Amino acid sequence: MNPDGPGRPDVAGAAGRPSLDRLGALDIEVAVRAAIAATVPLGILVAAGRPEWAAYAAFGAMTALFGRNEPYRLRLRTVTVAAVLLLASIGAGALLAVTAASDAVVGVVLGVLIVVGVLVVNVARLAPPTVLFFVFALLVCASAPTPSDELAPRLGVALASAGFAWLLSLSGSVLRRMAGPRGARLLRELEREAPVRRAAATDRAVWANAIEQVVAALAAGAVAVAFGLGHPYWAVVSVVAVIPPAGAARTLSRAWHRVLGTAGGVLVAAAVLWPDPPAWLLVVLIGLAQFGAEVLVGRHYGSALLCITPLALMVVHLSAPVDVGTLVVDRLVETALGCAIAMLAVLIGRAAAARGRTGILA
Repeated sequence: MNPDGPGRPDVAGAAGRPSLDRLGALDIEVAVRAAIAATVPLGILVAAGRPEWAAYAAFGAMTALFGRNEPYRLRLRTVTVAAVLLLASIGAGALLAVTAASDAVVGVVLGVLIVVGVLVVNVARLAPPTVLFFVFALLVCASAPTPSDELAPRLGVALASAGFAWLLSLSGSVLRRMAGPRGARLLRELEREAPVRRAAATDRAVWANAIEQVVAALAAGAVAVAFGLGHPYWAVVSVVAVIPPAGAARTLSRAWHRVLGTAGGVLVAAAVLWPDPPAWLLVVLIGLAQFGAEVLVGRHYGSALLCITPLALMVVHLSAPVDVGTLVVDRLVETALGCAIAMLAVLIGRAAAARGRTGILA
């Protein structure tokens, strides 16, 4: 579920053979980390008889999706900031669930999270540069029935999962030292440098992007709730996944990729979930889907959604099993709704930019 772009391939070796990097060495490394980060805590929960806490573990594990090709000094900052934001989002969502907050209160918290998230992502230069994961964590946790006496253990699961993913994200530094100079040539060079950009906090384009996402996300959520759709957060998540970050090209291709990729991914999810596989098998399949998503996402977003969609549906189903037909239809309909609203926002922003303005604030 990572919209980060593909890395730059290295040149072939001196003998003319393609280096392992050209075959995706870094993608494999990141994919293995992400799959382990997801499956280990989920496996522990299933073994402990607590699959209903799966979402908390899964969102904490998303810490491993950040800083994929960064030097470890920089990655330490990236994954720490990402873990804090993820845990804050999970905690806010859980508190909303415990207090049975109204849709209006959830909307206010969502708006604040998007604005804060966009600012932090741009100032700290997080990669991937999106608030998608934080919004997803907030809304799923807010929608999960949560007894007050389970608040602490659920948050403890999220904290432990995020801590495990944090360690995994930084573990490559040990691997590279153990490999030595010869073995290090098999591992991709870590190239990304992204110093903190404090000026982003007052950048008009960043604020415009934040408000654009807030308006579109709240609109998508309101429409989904008004029509009584079962999982309105998917409409909201689609909005923040499709609207480009500040400074990026304002194209509609990502929306089409998301709709078409989700349609294919829904078919995959239906084929997996309708036979009602045991929980342990779902955990294995979640790990495989996470691996596939990280390998594909930098190459083609639509293809990655063939893994991302069943991954999300399997985690939701593991946490709170529902009728599979309803689950997949809700995902498809709400994704289309969110993408349509995001496309409208992109077109409005493009028109404003064509008149010499920045975003929707001008």
